Amino acid sequence: MGIDYTKRPKAQPAPPPPPPPAQPYQQPPAPQQPPVSLSKVTLTKSAPSVSLTKQGSTTGQMRVNLNWTSGSKGGLFKRSAGVDLDLACLWEFNDGDRGIVQALGNSFQAPYDGQPIIYLDGDDRSGSAVGGENMYIDLSQTHRIRRVLIFAYIYEGAPNWAAANGVVTLFPANGPQIEVRLDESDQGAISCAIALLENRGGELIINREVRYIRGSQSKVDEAYGWGLNWKAGRK
Repeated sequence: MGIDYTKRPKAQPAPPPPPPPAQPYQQPPAPQQPPVSLSKVTLTKSAPSVSLTKQGSTTGQMRVNLNWTSGSKGGLFKRSAGVDLDLACLWEFNDGDRGIVQALGNSFQAPYDGQPIIYLDGDDRSGSAVGGENMYIDLSQTHRIRRVLIFAYIYEGAPNWAAANGVVTLFPANGPQIEVRLDESDQGAISCAIALLENRGGELIINREVRYIRGSQSKVDEAYGWGLNWKAGRK
């Protein structure tokens, strides 16, 4: 049998595989933000207010603490010597009753008779007490409170606010603590309005003030329109 020399078509190469489908553009992940602290809120000029009502803090006793320190070399701190820095507040209730809570004149509670809504636990005259000075506000009585102005004044000693490095911290029974630093100064002032607590239609708001006042309690009253009658007093 002979050989068939008939030409046969050459095999065609296989077509190239189709390109992979295009992947949709994926935006790179945003840089991770530091977590928000739920243990402390610091009131500043740019963020001066916080609602106690919205953060569920209008129950129980709220402690208001005043502490002050004086810096020294080596990063150590000691209580400022020679200054008697007092914690106080002007208060006004919804029934029109108003007054002051302070060590001066032994006005340690409000109202002055009966179960207190606000009271001061003592007077740290030397600045040596580790816990500073403390005031308590009964937030279960929010419906009775119209406004409370928390302030400090220098009873004795030179008005050196910058060296005192004062800070007021509010500790609600629930929710984060609230800090107001006395990070400005007026060396001619002996008083500083620190924070204003107001009942605005049932919502309790705390606003940072840090307003230095050249005068004593009567000048603080005048600046905020409390309208009390003043006379000289002593501890």
